Amino acid sequence: MACCMAGNLSPALDAQLHKQFPATGNSDSMATEIPPEKCGKCQCETHHAKSILYQILNKEHGSETKCQQYCSPCYSAGCTGCSCADRRVVLKTPEATSRRASEVLLKTLTFIRNLPSFYNVPWEDQLVLIQQNWAPLFVLGMAQERVDFDLREISAPSLLKKILLNQSSTASNELDSSSLGTSFTEVQKIKSLLWKFWDLDISAKEYAYLKGIILFNSGCHVLRYLPYVQTLQQEAQQALMEFISTVFHRNLGRFACILQLITSLQDIDADAIEELFFRPILGEATLNVLLQETLYTKPDWL
Repeated sequence: MACCMAGNLSPALDAQLHKQFPATGNSDSMATEIPPEKCGKCQCETHHAKSILYQILNKEHGSETKCQQYCSPCYSAGCTGCSCADRRVVLKTPEATSRRASEVLLKTLTFIRNLPSFYNVPWEDQLVLIQQNWAPLFVLGMAQERVDFDLREISAPSLLKKILLNQSSTASNELDSSSLGTSFTEVQKIKSLLWKFWDLDISAKEYAYLKGIILFNSGCHVLRYLPYVQTLQQEAQQALMEFISTVFHRNLGRFACILQLITSLQDIDADAIEELFFRPILGEATLNVLLQETLYTKPDWL
């Protein structure tokens, strides 16, 4: 059945994606250039006097207390071995940024609901695609709407304070993960991707095709209509390649670069996005539940 449904989909899917251009907006209308963040040395690169207290508190770390890497807008695995990986951040202007993020999420849901081909797959398959791909779709929407955001670092309890208060490592880890913001490393990955999309100056049509490629990414999951979903993704990818070939004079290097960004989008931590942008709004609820409730209110055309 899936093979039959996938027989002649290219014109239909292309038309569906083409309809999204007015709804998703044109990034050209918001062409204000966002200046890249300055690079700087890792914050944990400090020189301490070798006092007795310092040696006691840091004896377990040895010579690893000095990070040799440099932090940059582009995420680097080189910083994962130092305390930079443990830094926690929150939004500097949470109310304004969360409002913009909510608008992006709403536009993303509108995009999905305006694709009849998405509702041609079984409900179980739709659920898997949403749960797996909402985060990269959201980051892509942030890039299209050129939503930048500033961060404020939260100071974690010092090792000395933990020792004096006799906090267990388990309790400390729970505190770090639940009340001390979002991982700086994960947020830097998001910001790095945004800068890369802005640097490429992606057009509205390219964004629409990219959303189709991401939405119909089945990953490692086994779907009931897997061949149909794969066909939809291949058609969106083919449409993107043809558009780039026509508009950018067969610049396949641009096409390859964009595909690489799609791969990077799949590595974004959905929990980090939920915690950073939506936790104050959601409270104890989860974003997955909200997305399901919003999407599965019956569309007018069904």
